[in-house]
This record gives sequence, C-alpha cells and structure tokens, in this order.
Amino acid sequence: MSKLDFLNELGIDDLNLGGFSTEWLGSGSELKSVTPADGSTIASVKQCDSGDYEKIMQDTTSIFKKWRMEPAPKRGEVVRLLANEFREHKVALGKLISWEMGKIQAEGEGEVQEMIDIADYAVGLSRQLYGKTMHSERPNHRMYEQWHPLGVVGIVTAFNFPGAVWAWNAMIAAVCGDVMVWKPSSKTPLTAIAIQKIVNRVMQPLGWSGVMSLLVGSSRDVGEMLIHDRRVPLVSATGSCHMGRKIGEAVSKRLGRSLLELGGNNGIIVMPDADPELVLRAVVFGAVGTTGQRCTTTRRLFLHKSIAKDITERLVKSYSQVKIGNPLDSKTVMGPLVDNNAVNDFVNALEIIKKENGEILCGGLTIDKSGFFVEPTIVKAHKEMEIAREETFAPILYLFEFETLDEAISMHNSVDQGLSSSIFTRDMQSVENFLSHAGSDCGIANVNIGTSGAEIGGAFGGEKDTGGGREAGSDSWKVYMRRQTNTLNWSDELPLAQGIQFG
Repeated sequence: MSKLDFLNELGIDDLNLGGFSTEWLGSGSELKSVTPADGSTIASVKQCDSGDYEKIMQDTTSIFKKWRMEPAPKRGEVVRLLANEFREHKVALGKLISWEMGKIQAEGEGEVQEMIDIADYAVGLSRQLYGKTMHSERPNHRMYEQWHPLGVVGIVTAFNFPGAVWAWNAMIAAVCGDVMVWKPSSKTPLTAIAIQKIVNRVMQPLGWSGVMSLLVGSSRDVGEMLIHDRRVPLVSATGSCHMGRKIGEAVSKRLGRSLLELGGNNGIIVMPDADPELVLRAVVFGAVGTTGQRCTTTRRLFLHKSIAKDITERLVKSYSQVKIGNPLDSKTVMGPLVDNNAVNDFVNALEIIKKENGEILCGGLTIDKSGFFVEPTIVKAHKEMEIAREETFAPILYLFEFETLDEAISMHNSVDQGLSSSIFTRDMQSVENFLSHAGSDCGIANVNIGTSGAEIGGAFGGEKDTGGGREAGSDSWKVYMRRQTNTLNWSDELPLAQGIQFG
C-alpha cells in the first residue's frame, strides 16, 4: 500500500518529499517510512543536512522579528484557522497516523482531536497572557511584570504521538509570539510532512511562512545541531529518559531552557471498595491502548488482596478478547508495535520476567503476521522484580498485591519515573491519602479514572526521571516566554529601595 487515498487528500501523493521552511528542502540521505501493519514502505523522504538546517534557521529567526510584534489576539486568529484546517482533515490525518505509527484509527483520530483542542485552547489563551501588578515601597512608583516571546523553540517529538505533542507545543508557543523548528521522529516523517503541508496552506497566504518549520533528519546530524544552537533558547523534547538526559545536558551547558516529557512507569491502585467494571475498562484501555506505547500507559497494577483474584480473572478474560490486527480495521482493538526493535524489546523483557520468576498469566508471545504484532501480556509480579521498575514500551502489565494503602503507595512510588498515577476507591480517606503530600509522587494523580487520556486544560507532565516539564494547560504557557519586571517612576524624586541614602 504505497499510495493511499488519505495521502492524496493530505497533499503528499507525490511521495517525493523532504524537509522545509518556506520551501521544500532535503539534501541529505533517504529515509523510508514503513508501516508497522505489514512492514511495507509507504514512501521515501529526503532528509535535511547541515546546509538545509542553516537555511531553515535563518528563515525562522528572520520571521520571528515580525511575528513577535503581531498582537497576541491576531496570532490567536492564525491558530484558529489552523484548527479549522485540522478539523477539515481529521479523518485523513488520523488514518495516516494509524498507518504510519500503528495505533488504531479511533486513537489516530483522537490524536488529531487533541491537536484541534489545544489550538482552540490557545486561541482563548492569546487574550490571557497576563502579568501581575505589584505595589512599590517607593512613592509615585509603579511595578508590574510582563511576558515577552522567547524566540525560536525547538520541538523534538517521539513516534507514539506524532502530531499531538507537536501541537501541544506549537499552538501555545505560536500565540506566545515564538517561532518553532520541529524535528519529528524518524519513524513517523510522513505524519509530520502532512501536518506541515496543512500549516503551509494556512500560513503562506497570510505571509507567515517560517513561523512553523519542519526539520526531517537524524538525531545524529540535524538533531545535534538543534540542541546545541544558541539561537534556540528553548528545546521541548518528548522521548526516553536516556534521550532527555542527553538533551537536557546539552541545552543546560549553553544555559538554555529545556522542557522534558520523558518516560513513565504508571501505576493504578485498586482498593477493596472499587467498582470492578470501572477498573476493568480503565486498565484495559490504559495498558493495551496504543499497544502499550504511550508515556501514560498503565504498566503496574496494585490490587488489594481481598479483590485481587476477582480482578485478575476479569482482566485475563478481557485480554483474551482483544482483537489484534490492521489498525485501519474498525474491529481492531490493538495494532502492531512500531517496528522490529520494539518487538525485540518485548521479547527480551519476557525473557527477563521468566528469569526473575514472574508468572505470565496470559499473552507473552509474538504473533506470526507480516507486521510487528505481539500479544498483550499480564504478569503476576513480586516486589523484587527489577524489570518491573523499567519502562518497556510494549503491552506488558505487572500485577502486584498489597494489604494496606501505605504499602501500595510505597511500592507505587519506588520507581524512578513519576508521570501518571491513579487510585480506584469510593473511600474519601483513601482518596485524600493518595492525593496528599505523602501520596502519589507523580505529576498526574487521578481518582476513579485510568492513567491515560489527559485533557489539555490541565498541565501535563511528571516528576523525577520523567523530566519535570509541563505542557498544554494551566500556566504552562509561561515556559515559552521570558518574564520582565518593570518599575516606573512618575515622580520628580529618585528614592532608592530599602530606604538607602546615597551621596
């Protein structure tokens, strides 16, 4: 399937592609986009080299001088037009995400809806970039703070959300007055190109080419240039903890800023009074959705001993009914892993699980198909299992049993990552303990919903090895701007602060 109708709709039917800012570029080597559904090549992409990178950066830094002076509500209007264009192509873009990355079409379209939602949010935000006013200790003085655009924002995204994570950053950064250079995952270049084509259809007629630019290329080549470039004051990166440490170190050495959204080893605690049907739906979606390749995937399930047997039996039965196959088939519940390396990671993790005496309750096998398919897997685990402390990007769920909530929270918080967490209970004391200072140590803590499916209105991100970054809602916009404190003297005197007398 090298030519599909949704590619034609998105304007990438020529299959002779490259990276670009205001025009097509691509002087580097060829990159193949492969669908994990059957291992076939969808298209070949010409990657950017150092010369292309410099051209994109020059165009981007030049347009920033004009874009930052556009009133924020006017910038919001441009983002509103982008949202409308994403709505127009929601189904086609959702299909492309599914075909190139492997998540089922419902999730692909859901990802495009996230792009629309964050754009709508950013439109309103464009009229709410507030600063504070403060009372000066000096007579006839006024103090206030204001926020200015940072400049060029580098956006590095992972394969698992090839559109939404870019939009989380790009829509907010755009209304803040920033311009951006996007380096997508080399596993999903076509999705990035399709999005950039949609962006160009909106931006070019308005004279805003270069506000949002695309850089298709390897991390070793153009990625290294981006994270070391002093013209890029902020690098927002989503990916593994290993990648985040590398980027964070490189950016901090030049005293730049980094916004890091890294790994998660997310857990759900189930108390005796939990609704088992709610638990079942939340866990299956959280653990099986996107084939276990979300940063918010449910990887650990802590079951109170009194209900562990019942919940486990329900889960095993549900897993046996998960339909695995073509992600564009509406009956499919779980698609393939992204590539053969991901399958190997799954296989290696299962070998370690066996060596560490984990009990495989269901799944645990690869599937003999043309694509990269595996079985969703449930493992009865124990506290000493080191593999359960790691994030394997695959549908492996570890079950633990506990007797007290304090014990469950201690086990939950014992891993290095701290992204998303959840508790299922109707007991208010359990809820408040879980949400207290001594409770979940994650950036996201939910009650009676799973670990996946964050809404864009709240800040998204985690603690510890997850990186500490925050994207999307709340006051996350502040990371894309620089704060300036202003003091105005409207008197005829020059009193000094702290009552200092000088001269």
